[in-house]
Amino acid sequence: MNSILIVDDTAFTRLVLRHMFEKLGVEVVAEADSGEEAVRNYCLYRPSLVMMDITMPGMNGLAASRKIMELDKDAKIIICSAVARRDTVIKAIQAGARDFIAKPLQFERIEWAVQNLLESDTR
Repeated sequence: MNSILIVDDTAFTRLVLRHMFEKLGVEVVAEADSGEEAVRNYCLYRPSLVMMDITMPGMNGLAASRKIMELDKDAKIIICSAVARRDTVIKAIQAGARDFIAKPLQFERIEWAVQNLLESDTR
């Protein structure tokens, strides 16, 4: 079964994302509210995907993504942020993100991103 680590400093956003991923049949193996916790949980659970917010206290999502990519060059990270400026998207991709989803969250967009990344395993 495909699994995901949800990283966002807002509990409500994590809850909304959890419901979306469960509806898609993706197991939520862990949640994190900081970049540091995201890196620890990635090492513990090695999920199929990571949904990562950018703006968090302490280590932000870009730094956490870079660290995860250092640990696993094949990690599949989706950055999800309300800050959707072009330069932010470029920084996210440079940090290792395979996709960028702008908030507010839309189920269809998340569904497309998840299917696209998980299907790339079978190509």
